[in-house]
Amino acid sequence: MVSANKEMAAYCFDTLVAHYNSDQVPPPAFEEGDHPLFVTWKKVVNGGEPRLRGCIGTLEARALISGFRDYALTSALRDRRFPPIQAKELPQLECTVSILAEYETGADHLDWEVGKHGIIIEFTDPDYNTRRNATYLPEVAAHEGWTKLEAIDSLMRKAGYNGVITESVRQLIRLTRYQSTAFTMHYGEYIAYVKNTRGTVPNINGLKPGNY
Repeated sequence: MVSANKEMAAYCFDTLVAHYNSDQVPPPAFEEGDHPLFVTWKKVVNGGEPRLRGCIGTLEARALISGFRDYALTSALRDRRFPPIQAKELPQLECTVSILAEYETGADHLDWEVGKHGIIIEFTDPDYNTRRNATYLPEVAAHEGWTKLEAIDSLMRKAGYNGVITESVRQLIRLTRYQSTAFTMHYGEYIAYVKNTRGTVPNINGLKPGNY
């Protein structure tokens, strides 16, 4: 299995920097392959806990290079929960790349482990007879301190279900669990990586020189 690594995270930063500079993205320093993947941006404010700034990916296998390039921008600029990330925010950003694997069908909505599995839920909304689905990556429930039931209920809301959550409604869920590898890189680490591998630091439109 291919594991998420620093080259992939750096490529996501490269992609965002290239967007601000209306420039070409430098060639990636990792091998091609097809895997489900996610890109998560978080922002660190005043040394506090990193706050989600955008997270989008695909549960279907995608070519890694085009996948990370597409989702680095989609998660940064087109996550409907947040305004687009601006260049001036870069010094406060960290990027986490995730590669998903080990998909398994759960026996029920509680057939998974917090901290080990990401989960995908699919169910038919009993109020509107519409299909709903949503996912949380493996680190989400553990980071939030949720029980399995709390994570499931939160995920049903994320999927767009607005009715009363009862055990009979939870029983409608078809759950798929998965595992992932993840790598997180802060902007300062990205700048150090670029200096080390390319011998220079990019000037970025919308960001004052030397503001690392």
